[in-house]
Amino acid sequence: MQPTRWVLLVLALLGAAAVALSFGTFGFSVADTWRALIGRGEPTSVFVVRELRLPRTLLAALLGAGLGMSGAALQGVLRNPLAEPYLLGVSGGAAVGAVLAVVTGLAFALVPLAAFIGAVTAVILALSVARATHGRGDPRVLVMAGVVVGAFANAAIMIIMANADSSRIRGAVWWMMGSVADASWIQNASLFAYVVLGGAILVANGRTLDALSLGEDSAAGLGVDVDRAARRVYLTASLLAAATVAAAGLVGFVGLVVPHIARRLGAMRHRELLAASALTGAVLVVLADFVARIALPPAELPLGAVTAVIGVPFFLVTLRRLL
Repeated sequence: MQPTRWVLLVLALLGAAAVALSFGTFGFSVADTWRALIGRGEPTSVFVVRELRLPRTLLAALLGAGLGMSGAALQGVLRNPLAEPYLLGVSGGAAVGAVLAVVTGLAFALVPLAAFIGAVTAVILALSVARATHGRGDPRVLVMAGVVVGAFANAAIMIIMANADSSRIRGAVWWMMGSVADASWIQNASLFAYVVLGGAILVANGRTLDALSLGEDSAAGLGVDVDRAARRVYLTASLLAAATVAAAGLVGFVGLVVPHIARRLGAMRHRELLAASALTGAVLVVLADFVARIALPPAELPLGAVTAVIGVPFFLVTLRRLL
């Protein structure tokens, strides 16, 4: 990808962050926002920018980066332009684990682990269903398998919530809608660690992903242990998806749309594709959260609903090209 496009992506992220920090119920100029960030503005503006909007914007950026890289990795290893955590049921499985952890009152630190277990289970189920129909390589079969797993996950969540204490139902519903409204520095630190760790593993496997994207036979001919490498990528992508669900609930279609945008920008090899997807995803989710926050004041739209409005038409267009 050309250096100028990397610069444009970084500037787009900075611009999206500036918009998210400056505008809302209380509007500030860019200069006032900057002064508030460094603690030199009026007390009200400092509180709004540093304590409310900054953690939320950072969480949205981390969320988009994690989902973007997860989607790019899954599309590469499955050679499937429709692959992404939400459509493959990964996010749904992670949500089951997270909701179960919330409802049973497990410690906050264990929620990502529970979400990860749910995500891995969903991956195994989706691939097993696709393999049983001899359609693992068919994008349509894999997507249908993911839809089935996602529907089962939604049913499981409903069953869990039906028997949950009313005081915990609100938290469980929050996981299903997706939101960064309750962002905290603890959530940011936790998700940052997962995104950095998972992203580093995926980038380190960039050349392996390049080989896997050529097909199993071609990858094996290049000396790649296909099954082992695929499992490593599946688990890492699932970890990233699970961490995002644990931090902000279900936010779909980001992992589908973002890698395609990154490719349009010229990122072809997987190392640069993963990095470009992280930046593009961060921009997209920060702007989507901004729209969710200002669309119907004083109420807020669920972040997952905003990303779905963007992602569903994109999915239909992409699916039509494959038919």
